[in-house]
Amino acid sequence: MKLDWTDRGLAEGLRCYRVREFFAAHEHWETVWLAVEEPEKTFLQALIQVAAAFHHLQRRNPRGTMSLLRRALDKLERYPASFGGVCLTSLCDEIREWLRAL
Repeated sequence: MKLDWTDRGLAEGLRCYRVREFFAAHEHWETVWLAVEEPEKTFLQALIQVAAAFHHLQRRNPRGTMSLLRRALDKLERYPASFGGVCLTSLCDEIREWLRAL
């Protein structure tokens, strides 16, 4: 399945993520995650974990943030540099920067 970031759940999740509504982004992406198969399923699970991590950060839970970011990074590093319309090289670099900062 090709992920379409302009369609319903993915688009709304991306909009929420961009305005730092991380819990809502997580919820929208989860609706799509429930309906997809591998390899998109694990990929979306990792993005959901990233959104959940930043929700934890907003709630001042750095330990929860770090745990979720590590789990997401572990999954994302298994994919090519670009997957599902997302530049994973940049995303993984940003996750590593957050982990260093935390």
